[in-house]
Amino acid sequence: MALLITDKCINCDMCDPECPNGAISMGESIFEIDPDLCTECKGHYEKPTCQSVCPISKCIIVDPDNVETEDELLEKFVIIQGLA
Repeated sequence: MALLITDKCINCDMCDPECPNGAISMGESIFEIDPDLCTECKGHYEKPTCQSVCPISKCIIVDPDNVETEDELLEKFVIIQGLA
């Protein structure tokens, strides 16, 4: 499952530098997460760092339109890191 930044985002820029995959960038009005690059930090950390540093409760949630298993997320991690 990729993560999704909701419209609760205050554009504090805490999440962007914490993403190990470079999946977070500024969108038209708030930060956005590229679902093709988001692995929920699988392969890097135990839990998503963007959620850990976000000062707004429930601002970064599971993206219901991009549901993936843990195996799929780990496979994506391997591809992104060039380990395949």
